[in-house]
Amino acid sequence: MLHSTTDSLNGFSITRHHGLVFGETIIGANIFKDIFAGIRDVVGGRSGSYESVLKEAREQALEEMTAQASQMGANAVIGIDFDYETLGQANGMIMVIATGTAVTYS
Repeated sequence: MLHSTTDSLNGFSITRHHGLVFGETIIGANIFKDIFAGIRDVVGGRSGSYESVLKEAREQALEEMTAQASQMGANAVIGIDFDYETLGQANGMIMVIATGTAVTYS
């Protein structure tokens, strides 16, 4: 399945629009990651633990969206957008939503 953030696929012709598809995931960042991220904030640098949580959540949302598009008979998703939100007490949960348009190309 092809994925694109643009509204077209260069070199291909879109023959059918199936509709919007979504993938949502909510993932928690545990206390140990919070502690190490806090230390990282004090001394500077990137927070690898949070980056890996975001990557995992983004991949899960993309997989869910792709599965939905496949069930519709599509072979590509275009116009993909990712949104990120924090939820829960002390913002301990991260929600990632992937949206796009399922299409068939030839």
